[in-house]
Amino acid sequence: MRVITIISRLLVGLLFIFSGFIKANDTLGFSYKLVEYFEVFKIHFLVPLALPFAIIICILEIILGFMLLMGARVKLTLWLLLLTIVFFTFLTFYSAYFDVVKECGCFGDFLHLTPWQSFTKDVILLVLIILLFIGREYIQPIFNEKLENALLIIVLIATVAFPLYTYSYLPVIDFRAYAIGKNIPEQTKGVPDELKYYYKLKDKKTGEIKEVDKWPENWDQIYDYVDSRTEVIKKGIDPKIKDFSIVAADGGDYTQDIIENPDYNFLLIAYDLEKTNKDVFGKINDFAALCKNDSVTFVALTSSTPDVIEKLKKETNTDIMFYTTDGTVLKTMIRSNPGLMMLKGGTVIDMWHYNSFPSYSDVKEKYFKK
Repeated sequence: MRVITIISRLLVGLLFIFSGFIKANDTLGFSYKLVEYFEVFKIHFLVPLALPFAIIICILEIILGFMLLMGARVKLTLWLLLLTIVFFTFLTFYSAYFDVVKECGCFGDFLHLTPWQSFTKDVILLVLIILLFIGREYIQPIFNEKLENALLIIVLIATVAFPLYTYSYLPVIDFRAYAIGKNIPEQTKGVPDELKYYYKLKDKKTGEIKEVDKWPENWDQIYDYVDSRTEVIKKGIDPKIKDFSIVAADGGDYTQDIIENPDYNFLLIAYDLEKTNKDVFGKINDFAALCKNDSVTFVALTSSTPDVIEKLKKETNTDIMFYTTDGTVLKTMIRSNPGLMMLKGGTVIDMWHYNSFPSYSDVKEKYFKK
């Protein structure tokens, strides 16, 4: 039992730390996932609290993982782990059984699990935690109480600071399809399924029906066509980017014109203009004006309606060209509202949160003079 307890302790502790870290790396993205759960359970009043809940969950997972590995406050740690995993197991089962939330967000964009895979993962963790309860006499503190408390304070400070930083700026490690260095047009392409076709033919003379995977020579003289079926020989790969389009106010599609622009160009991304940070638009307007002077394309993408766009233009005194893109796509592109993305030939060269909005001269010095 001692060996089983040690193995379970390591697996549970490390997995909780890893899961919490991945979510804390993209706190805003995790909060979007919580909103999905709140809407599924019709607890809409919690939607404004999605971000605080996301941060708290990340902190809780990381702290519990460290406490388990250190053997700190064993009884409290085990009960909190049990309550946490029971709660997550219920959520993932509900999502899988009723097919409501397609992805749990357990590991952010690092690893995508189907609802049933997420549920299976939680069941395994539940079993491991139960084993820890059975063998808890073998879970002994690694450090003395004074050092243990000091380490927990350090871990707590770090786990609070990290998600606040990634929310205030951008994820430190970017696993999304729009990460720096990724080519957007390539990410929209997948690999189709490898298919094999079968045909049921009926012999005109004997009435015998047979199935073939190739049309016989002069088949229509010998057989009558009955039916056909398709079999997937090899499953293809879905594109990492779906439903991406850039549409102008007149309904024209400018997707390829913009993302395949061979020159440096900038996309200002603001999925919801009613929630966007308007204070940064002074910097944005200056940046856009300097781009215009250098004949560098600068456009804005939003999911807001035309009347909201016009309202923002008046409030911020901006004359930037706005295009419409799906809101979910925009929230995935950059975790900032607004955020700035720099492209060249469809490849993401750099991106900035509105809290670190760059000056045009700095960007020009860094990239254009190479």
